Amino acid sequence: MSSRPHVGTLREKPLHAALKRWYAQEGDRIEEPVDGFVIDLVRDGLLIEIQTRGFASMKRKLNELLARHAVRVVHPVAVEKWIVKVDDAGEAVSRRRSPKRGDATDVFAELVSFPDLIAHPGLSLEVVLISEEEVRRFDGAKAWRRRGWVVEERRLLDVVGRVVIDSPEALAGLVPDDLPEAFTTADLATALRRPRRLAQQMTYCLRRADVIEMTGKDGNAIVYTRKPATRSPAASS
Repeated sequence: MSSRPHVGTLREKPLHAALKRWYAQEGDRIEEPVDGFVIDLVRDGLLIEIQTRGFASMKRKLNELLARHAVRVVHPVAVEKWIVKVDDAGEAVSRRRSPKRGDATDVFAELVSFPDLIAHPGLSLEVVLISEEEVRRFDGAKAWRRRGWVVEERRLLDVVGRVVIDSPEALAGLVPDDLPEAFTTADLATALRRPRRLAQQMTYCLRRADVIEMTGKDGNAIVYTRKPATRSPAASS
């Protein structure tokens, strides 16, 4: 890896920095300027961007870069999360495991920003499944839903898996195998064992990626059907 000074790392969050260190290989160029943008890692012509959240903010960047480069977006999803509360001095006052467990389908909540781009031959999306700590600090003026505890930072504990999505077919591979041929978002939410909101985001992305289509209604619910040749599983390791 390059040892030259890196641009834009002073405000880098711990999770982003840790994933960049974990992902980097010998010879990668770090924080490299490309076409007016600063890229996290450049590897043999591949531009690698680590995006912990907020895909909407990178839509213009991706559109411009994909005109001339291959781009991989690396996105972490916590399959295990420890919530750490700290006092004003930064000392931990409690640590507990969150009952919530994510999986690769959580990426759809972000992918709604540019679902059409998944069909671009130059774009790949890597979902990195991680164990993390979420550090919270008390601020009585904020975060009333968490009773004043705001998320200060996220810390990487371990990487437990990876799922690569490099085509609409790979995206369709995230659809549960036991889902009926014709299904609603309620059916999808049940099969995923996830909230209906995520199922709605998932069907939106799959429809924009042209791997499912609307084929009717069941009462007020839209019925979707998978298109042919959309059963290939997402690549994983």
